[in-house]
Amino acid sequence: MKILLVDDHAVVRQGYASLLQAYFPDVQIGHASSGEEAVQLVPAFMPRLVVMDIGLPGISGLETCRRLCQRLPQLPVLFFSMHDELMLVRQALDAGAAGYISKNVAPEVLIEAARRVLSGHMYIEQSIATQMACHKSSVGAIDPRLQSMTPREMEVFVMLARGLPTRQIAENLCISSKTVSNYMTLLKQKLQVRSHVELVHLAIDTGVLRIGEAS
Repeated sequence: MKILLVDDHAVVRQGYASLLQAYFPDVQIGHASSGEEAVQLVPAFMPRLVVMDIGLPGISGLETCRRLCQRLPQLPVLFFSMHDELMLVRQALDAGAAGYISKNVAPEVLIEAARRVLSGHMYIEQSIATQMACHKSSVGAIDPRLQSMTPREMEVFVMLARGLPTRQIAENLCISSKTVSNYMTLLKQKLQVRSHVELVHLAIDTGVLRIGEAS
């Protein structure tokens, strides 16, 4: 069995690989550090499962998932991300993902999620699934302003709403601080907000951010 790990941090990929190899002794692990590399590698490597981060350099994890699922509809993609905002989870599922867990889960959860999606089921981390159930009405009615956002714009939006500084957002997404500033200007225009405070309020109102997460 082959599993492809897609994360821009080699140490993180190695940690995932060691964990998966401990539970799946016969597994062959492939590595990709970007969405572009994953898209190029999949046709030759032909994995049974892709475990991928959302915040990738270049094309986002969401766009990578969308491209992979269009080419290989039967290939399950499991997101393993630092983000647990409901809007991003929904975008991941809309892109074709078979599962979504956050990086703060116990190692056993990653293994269980991998087993479930490999067997053809969908797996959503319990705490995220509970939030989605509790916010079903608000998640189901997406604000029209959010519908036009690209995956990368959504990533920047979430980080801005959580209070991350420009330099940290740039480091997380492997882009320049100037590019982040350009996204900030674009988002304010697209979301029709004038300040960071209004942006945070919009994030809370639309369910992207939970009260207490904003700094």
